[in-house]
Amino acid sequence: MERAGDGLTHFNEQGRARMVDISDKAVTARVAVAEGRVVMAPETLRRIREGAIAKGDVLAVAQIAGIQAAKKTSDWIPMCHPLPLTGVDIRFSDDGTNTLTITAEVKTTGRTGVEMEALTAVTAAALTVYDMCKAVQKDIIIDAVKLLAKTGGKNGDYIGLAEQQES
Repeated sequence: MERAGDGLTHFNEQGRARMVDISDKAVTARVAVAEGRVVMAPETLRRIREGAIAKGDVLAVAQIAGIQAAKKTSDWIPMCHPLPLTGVDIRFSDDGTNTLTITAEVKTTGRTGVEMEALTAVTAAALTVYDMCKAVQKDIIIDAVKLLAKTGGKNGDYIGLAEQQES
């Protein structure tokens, strides 16, 4: 079994999981952008856009859920460090037919990145859309949750393949 000194940073010398020590990492500005899709019937998307879902303003509630989730990521993901976030922005767009796209941008100045916070924000926002619309449609699909880009840190910047092709 590989140990901490063998390249696997999330295991101690006994081969047990540990939270990585980031004490010696440089404090840098870090940003991560993630995206996910919620696919639904055209009628459901129309009702979201028109504010005709009985539980209320779906996008407003999903936006708040995404922000809250980003702030609480370390409560959900065991090896994530609790981070002081400096910004969280949740945006929505749709294709006019049946797909709502959720994008989250999360920022911090710290010793570790915010990729997990951005992914968690998108996922929580998507789950909230489902929760608010499940009385209208049960077979809503949440998919394509992915990291689009990240900046900062010792590993440098990352831009997803699809975003590279658009550039």
